[in-house]
Amino acid sequence: MSIIVFIFGAIVGSFLNVCIYRLPRNKSIIKPSSFCPNCEKPIKYFDNIPILSYIILKGRCRNCSSKISIKYPIVETITALLYLMVYRVTGLNMEFAVLLFFVSILIIISFIDLEFQIIPDLLSLGGLAAGLVLSFFRHNFGFLDALIGVLLGGGVLFIIAYGYQLLRKIEGMGGGDIKLIGMIGAFCGIKGAVFSLIAGSFLGTIVGVPVMLIKGKGAKYAIPFGPFLSLAAIIYIFYGKVLTIAVLNILRP
Repeated sequence: MSIIVFIFGAIVGSFLNVCIYRLPRNKSIIKPSSFCPNCEKPIKYFDNIPILSYIILKGRCRNCSSKISIKYPIVETITALLYLMVYRVTGLNMEFAVLLFFVSILIIISFIDLEFQIIPDLLSLGGLAAGLVLSFFRHNFGFLDALIGVLLGGGVLFIIAYGYQLLRKIEGMGGGDIKLIGMIGAFCGIKGAVFSLIAGSFLGTIVGVPVMLIKGKGAKYAIPFGPFLSLAAIIYIFYGKVLTIAVLNILRP
């Protein structure tokens, strides 16, 4: 069963690549079928096998020999591994399906934000609405949990962003990040939203400060926050409760 879930995740990862490439370019994710971004020729089914095709073709298009981005097998592998991890935690049930959907959206958002520094409303607000609807079908997580997560999670980040803008007279955080934390709250509740905000900020600082020093652009260098929020939300799914308890135990006198 684990092998089946892994293969299924890799296949879905191939579709996520389509979304990552086409959504920010305002292209349909349904038509046309997969094609080479360089020569725009359709990719044959035997060259479209997740992960394996990249290895077999040695990272090049069969038609024009142009390089295929390493991003494609990376997305497929990450999706497959995360699907497997979710299965190990939940088993085959409704929660399994809900978390797969949530993780998939986070993957798409992360890679789009990394490349374009945008988070499409279709994903953040669409995911938020889906999280609210799916809360009616989840065990030990209801609509009220999701709603509070959206309002308080997104509200906290909005207040922080607005306060920063008032003090510094510049925008420090985009509206897409606020909508994203609201979506995370819809799936993980207020605890997950707060955890993602704190952990995402910590991860962003660890990565962002060295990057800004290397780039030599100081604090004005824009670093996408979406991938760090998404990574923190994924960490919360698997280790959130354990990490929260550990931190509280450290802080207690």
